[in-house]
Amino acid sequence: MKLPDFEAWAVFAAVVEHRSFSGAADALAVSKATVSKAITRLESRLGTTLFHRTSRRLTLTDSGRSLAENAQRILSEGQAAEEAAFESASAPAGLVRVAAPLTFGIRHLAPILSDFMVLHPAIKVDLRLSDAFIDIVGEGIDIALRIAELPDSSLRARRLGPVTTHIVGAPEYFDRAGRPRHPADLAHHACFVYTNTATPELWRFRKAGGEEAAVRVDGPIRTDSGDAMIPALCKGLGVARLPEFLIGDELRSGKLEAVLEDWSVSAAALHLLTPPGTLRPARVEALINYLDQHLRKVCPSIRDSTLMAS
Repeated sequence: MKLPDFEAWAVFAAVVEHRSFSGAADALAVSKATVSKAITRLESRLGTTLFHRTSRRLTLTDSGRSLAENAQRILSEGQAAEEAAFESASAPAGLVRVAAPLTFGIRHLAPILSDFMVLHPAIKVDLRLSDAFIDIVGEGIDIALRIAELPDSSLRARRLGPVTTHIVGAPEYFDRAGRPRHPADLAHHACFVYTNTATPELWRFRKAGGEEAAVRVDGPIRTDSGDAMIPALCKGLGVARLPEFLIGDELRSGKLEAVLEDWSVSAAALHLLTPPGTLRPARVEALINYLDQHLRKVCPSIRDSTLMAS
């Protein structure tokens, strides 16, 4: 039996992560020619082209895209196996790439990460905060936090807890436009649309007794940032569907008012996602366990304005 070309698979994963042969060569401390030869060798062995190459751009082919996940798993599990062998002799060390939603990352994740890094000074964190969808495998992300209803995928997911969402507007807006008594009433309101969902204009609701409702909404603002909606909401320009960790202060101060509270707005939850595979480097495993422990405390207390990270 001919063994797989593990080196070529690892090089392929590095090229996907760094999006260039040069970047992969620098990361692996080898020559660009070595990287190019490894990719050519793997393509020849697999009988398929992995990249579209031009003078200005390197992009994955359909075959390359489908195999990138396998390459990342091979590289990650190889690193994890080596690190496990040395784990008893040294503390976890190295870089962990973490992705999280912008506001949640600033308000809730950053304090936890700082505490973790005090405990593990040899671990470095590359923290990427964005509300946009991130390709975890393609971007080389070790850990991603997502607040959503997750579709089926090959990613490994841990549900850490529910995230409460409200329908909110300024009291003066509701005094002027009326307070909705049923989700269907929202079709006649100025609803701000958050675009980082699969169906931004379709809001779904469920009552404790099992009754369900769905309404198509429209309004003066469409944005991929929940934070950007808050000033217009407070000025009485409309209604939005937002998680409580974004608008908790405004609810407590009375600047915003929640309506339709007898309806559940969504089944969104905080999830911790990792690439496929069962083996992970010790540094990644250490951070996963730490976040699992501390972020589970965040979800029940997310109604509070401050995070108790200890």
